[in-house]
Amino acid sequence: RMNLSPNFTLEELTASEVAQRKGLDNTPNATETANLVRTAELLEQVRSLLNKPILVNSAFRSKPVNDSVGSKDTSQHRIGCAADIRVPGLTPKQVVQACIDGGIPFDQIIEEFGSWTHISVPNTKEQQPRRQALIIDKNGTRPYN
Repeated sequence: RMNLSPNFTLEELTASEVAQRKGLDNTPNATETANLVRTAELLEQVRSLLNKPILVNSAFRSKPVNDSVGSKDTSQHRIGCAADIRVPGLTPKQVVQACIDGGIPFDQIIEEFGSWTHISVPNTKEQQPRRQALIIDKNGTRPYN
């Protein structure tokens, strides 16, 4: 097991049911792995803020995996900069609000379909986090408020 941070492993951030089921490679390259380290460090900040474990649904997605789940090539998951998470005992809305209020330096945070929280770091370590908060649901995408 390769730890990317104290509580998150490479295996955890590259795990994919789709890749397993369809026999797709979901191995990140060196740049994507470096991005996953930054993503893991952001998740550590969220974990500390909430003082709860974080369950990662999906983080890195290779092009074949990303294509098979119907996501765009521009998705931050493609380059290892995003994770979809669930936090036991908290709703996605509570997670988003806590991260905003707690000053977590996210690039984007999205309450998705009331089921999970998408959180990302900027695409390069030189970029400043945009701290963009959104909601995505059956009614589309809109600013979080």
